[in-house]
Amino acid sequence: MDQNKITQGGKDVRSGYGLGPVETVLSVDEVERQAAKLAAEGPSREHLGDLVGKKPLLSIERLRAGYGKMVVLHEFDLRVGAGQSLCLIGPNGAGKSTILHSIYGFTTITGGAVKMQGNDITRLSPNEKLKRAGIAYILQDTSVFPDMTVEENMFMGGFLMDRPSQAREAAERVLAKYPRLAERRNQKAGVLSGGERRLLEISRALIMEPELLLVDEPSIGLEPRYIDMVFEILHDLQHSDGKTIVMVEQNAKKGLEFADIGYVLVSGQLAMADKGSELLQNPEVGRLFLGG
Repeated sequence: MDQNKITQGGKDVRSGYGLGPVETVLSVDEVERQAAKLAAEGPSREHLGDLVGKKPLLSIERLRAGYGKMVVLHEFDLRVGAGQSLCLIGPNGAGKSTILHSIYGFTTITGGAVKMQGNDITRLSPNEKLKRAGIAYILQDTSVFPDMTVEENMFMGGFLMDRPSQAREAAERVLAKYPRLAERRNQKAGVLSGGERRLLEISRALIMEPELLLVDEPSIGLEPRYIDMVFEILHDLQHSDGKTIVMVEQNAKKGLEFADIGYVLVSGQLAMADKGSELLQNPEVGRLFLGG
């Protein structure tokens, strides 16, 4: 029996690259090959500016970056305004997380610039990005300290503050916003559910009161009910607290439903950029990344 063949009611149906059944399954290599065609004429800087509609809070200009001698991003541009959200989608290895790493200072940058409110922050260290530029990074992998209490984990978010009392005051303000965590403040973080751990990671990132949140795969490893909870929290941070969010999300449909702006990356280059709602309706994006 062909192990790649799936039938429903006698009809050959296959699971596709993304979500939902499709009649013709595309391999990852084929997705990348066809998506590369979309990157041949990427969006103009003018179009990226039009999507923001105002002076950008964060801008990336002609960025070349990677790890050591390996270049991942090639002449990459990005624009996002204050209080907006932007979601990066694309095949595995397209460079999505590398963009977040480059903004925060985790990569080798050989060209171009990262700017926050027009100020060049390309060469600032991650600590300086957090303390001086107002950028916080919420990692893809679980980053809580399991043997510390929820409260102690929160205090760690203020490690760059001048005095411990400042971190404690900031932690109390954030805990007041999230009673679910406040009720568990004396419990070890290791006993929290996956959704509660993600909430703790987000909450800890708020201690330094950042303007910009870099969020790497917020839904990864979570049950559906917790995925919805996390996106509700991010929605509240954007629309109630005015945070700007740049996100990488494996669930392309969920990410584009959430975000004001969507970027499609292919092989370290920007292939498409549009409103999230427009990309959801784009047949090429649907075929390659949304499962049909």
